[in-house]
Order: sequence, then structure tokens, then C-alpha cells
Amino acid sequence: MSRRRIGFWYRLAAVIAKPPLVVLFKRDWRGMEHIPADGGFITAVNHNSYLDPLSYAHFQYNTGRVPRFLAKAGLFRTPFVGMMLRGTGQIPVYRESSDAVSAFRAAIDAIDRGECVAFYPEGTLTRDPDHWPMQGKTGAARVALETKAPVIPVAQWGANHAMPPYAKEDKLRLLPRKTLRVQAGPPVDLSAYYGMEPTAEVLRAATDTIMAAVTELLAEVRGEPAPAETYDHRTARAEQRQKTQQLKAEEQGGTP
Repeated sequence: MSRRRIGFWYRLAAVIAKPPLVVLFKRDWRGMEHIPADGGFITAVNHNSYLDPLSYAHFQYNTGRVPRFLAKAGLFRTPFVGMMLRGTGQIPVYRESSDAVSAFRAAIDAIDRGECVAFYPEGTLTRDPDHWPMQGKTGAARVALETKAPVIPVAQWGANHAMPPYAKEDKLRLLPRKTLRVQAGPPVDLSAYYGMEPTAEVLRAATDTIMAAVTELLAEVRGEPAPAETYDHRTARAEQRQKTQQLKAEEQGGTP
């Protein structure tokens, strides 16, 4: 894909979205040289704010290689939203498919056409208390091993200061003016997994390799060391439930 082939709908979206981003935020963008000039590739991006898809999209739009995001297939059936999604080349994900590879077939096809497919491997906003990346889901690794396309890690920081994740109050904090920091890194080396059967263990190992690269990059952006262990939301919830049950048991045991 040429850097100049962006398309009318994406340019229209940029005309609408870029001016407020430029006015409301400062930018610190690094690593654009790691975005491939041609050919299909994957970006793996951390997610710590509802605002950061705009921050990341702005960064990558300016490289000339626009990202194609994955979206639920049902959204494509709604009139206006569906028109915008189709017009900007976003990718439907058919979650009802029983075949995990088929669920990402459209992403694989897009990469084969020379597109950039953007993954948020965490699958949702991070639940890590300090906004570090959580354990990732295996979709990006599955597509990467199927296509052998380069996987570019992207770390971002700052949007979470303007719009904190899961904030109950003051959801939008524009003043003082925040800096949106986005940094792309060199491709993640997944060659050790090429040719292997995509078992759960292989996909987990490849996913952990991708998330380690994103986390290392975010540590550089933040200027501080990453935690020794990756936050696993399911494990944390299980531990919290266990603590709650223990407290209830202690309270009941102490009641006359």
C-alpha cells in the first residue's frame, strides 16, 4: 500500500477529528520510522483511555499508513456508523464464528492486501491500577503467525490524563493542556513461532512476546520501570473474590 492511498472517507474523518486534537493537546510523537512504507503489517497498541484511539490514529495517519481497526460485525449493519466504518475501511470481526482463524479472516485478508491492521491486544481498557498493559488476548498473535506480517509495537501515554479510564467524576480533564505521547518501536521478533501449530501454548507465548515489547516501549515513554509481573484481570478478580469471602467468613465467625 502506498503512503498516499488514504481515501476520501478517512480524509474526511481526519478533517473532522484533527483540528480539535491539535488545539486541545500537545504532541510528542516518536518512532514513525518504524512504520513500514509498504506491505501489510500489524500494530499492537496499549489501551488506557477512551480517547487514545484518536491519539494513536492521529499519529499513524500522519505517517501516511492509516490503521484499519477491528470492530464488531454488528456495527456495520447500523445506517450511519456502518457507512463510516465501511468507508474508512474498518474491519468486521465475526465473534460468533466457532473457528478462531475465521473470526479474523477479514484482518488476514486486509494484511494480504497490504493494509495496516491495528490490534488492542488487551481487548479493553487496562484494569492495571497504574495503567500498565494487562495480559493480552491472542488474536493479534494468531493473525501475525498466520500472515508472518511485521508486528509493530505502539505505546501511548497522556490520553489517560485527559480522560482517565473508568473515572466516575471529571471524565474529561483538558486543562492544563495535556501531551499525547505516542511511540512506535521496531518489529517484534516472532520468528521462533513460525511453522509451529498454533496451539494455546504457542499463541500465549507469542502474545506475551508482543505485550512485553509494548510494555517495554511504554516504560521508555513513561520514563519509569515497568512492573515485574503483567496484570491479569481474571486472576485479580479471583483473588478479590477470595478475600471478600474470607472477610465474610471472619465476620460471621466473630458474630455472637
